[in-house]
Amino acid sequence: MSSLLNIFRPAANSPEIQDQEIIKSDYKYWRVRILYSTLIGYALYYFTRKSFTFAMPGLIEDLHFDKADLGLIGSILYISYGVSKFANGIISDLSSPRYFMALGLILTGFCNILFGMSSSFIFLAIFWGLNGWFQGFGWPPCTRFLTQWYSQNERGSWWSTWSIAHNVGAFTIPWIVGASLYFFDWRFAMFVPGAICILGGFFLINRLRDTPQSIGLPPIEVYRNDFAGVNPKGVDQKLTAKEIFMEYVVKNKYIWLLSFASFFLYVVRTGLGDWTALFLYEQKGYSRLAASGYVSIFEVGGFFGGLSAGWASDKLFGARRVSVCVLCAIGILISVSMFWFVPKGYSWLDSSAIFLMGFMVFGPQVLIGVAAAELSHKNAAATATGFAGCFGYMGAAMSGYPLGKITQLLGWDMFFIVLILCCVCLILFLAPMWSVKEYHRPVVPLKDLKKGDTPEFA
Repeated sequence: MSSLLNIFRPAANSPEIQDQEIIKSDYKYWRVRILYSTLIGYALYYFTRKSFTFAMPGLIEDLHFDKADLGLIGSILYISYGVSKFANGIISDLSSPRYFMALGLILTGFCNILFGMSSSFIFLAIFWGLNGWFQGFGWPPCTRFLTQWYSQNERGSWWSTWSIAHNVGAFTIPWIVGASLYFFDWRFAMFVPGAICILGGFFLINRLRDTPQSIGLPPIEVYRNDFAGVNPKGVDQKLTAKEIFMEYVVKNKYIWLLSFASFFLYVVRTGLGDWTALFLYEQKGYSRLAASGYVSIFEVGGFFGGLSAGWASDKLFGARRVSVCVLCAIGILISVSMFWFVPKGYSWLDSSAIFLMGFMVFGPQVLIGVAAAELSHKNAAATATGFAGCFGYMGAAMSGYPLGKITQLLGWDMFFIVLILCCVCLILFLAPMWSVKEYHRPVVPLKDLKKGDTPEFA
């Protein structure tokens, strides 16, 4: 048992390589390898998160569930995933991200297979809830990799490149599930993504390494001489779980502002993703196939929006992530209003508005996570982003049954009014951090400093 637990302990530092040419060559190789491995791994998490969405018609026909039953199962995943994202963020900060991410992918694969073998509502809800919990093993390790292997003045570009994992996973899974449904049934549509993710977990174990120091490389801040937001004397500072949670999350006003912003962003993002097809079908006369096709434009816009936002935050705003988020939030407000007021029969305007919504939404979708990681501590990044992510998925849950009920009772105009109010709240929570780039807290509390001591900040 102890040997099993040792696997999940962070890898120890290896003796540091002294040859600068080897260091340069190894860093170049490993940074590319870490990027493509985590990108593929997180895209695979989407396979077992979204499989249920596209298998729902089969569940209705085969097991005779209604939309309320399926909506409840979907909400269970959002809630369990949101809580897991935070709880496992704390655990991830104290664990090996390599094995933690791989284990979650393997277990979420098994949950999909068990879901596909079930027929009763209670077992379907249990296995989908467990799937949501193990989904929470994916994001926190990725946050750690992105803060350990890439320094602040370049991180926006690397992070936004990695973020296309969302779009790759969301774009690919309908084809895999669709082919499974065409040739077999909804159960097979759960088995195939599950099996792919189990194999993907072993791929991650082979490809990933915890930190540069674990393979003999210097910390990324030392290698790139980029100590922005980091105490040069403490790049390898070890933190306890209490220090991570209390000092860098609970007492950090920026994390709270980002968390509330994440809540309202996810109401809008998930609301648009889940309800746009139905709006086009009911209100604008699109066929079901055409409505679904137009919604895919949202992901295309997100692909370009995430990449552009990360690049702009590095190159144009000097790593001030929230400045870009504020501008994107204003863009979301404008594009949602545009989509609402486009008259029936103007499909090119609908598609333009949907692309623009995706482009603007995925900017803060990417950069709120970057900001949460950078405005805490590099060794508390998973906890900070998990905390903000928990708020985000509570917002996603609100976009399900509550927003659906509002739309059912008060109509589509009220649906858009709610989204616009959420956009306004998003702007209000982000605006106070417009110029914020770093979070500093004393290494030694100010009250404990002796007379004449100069405080150090981490």
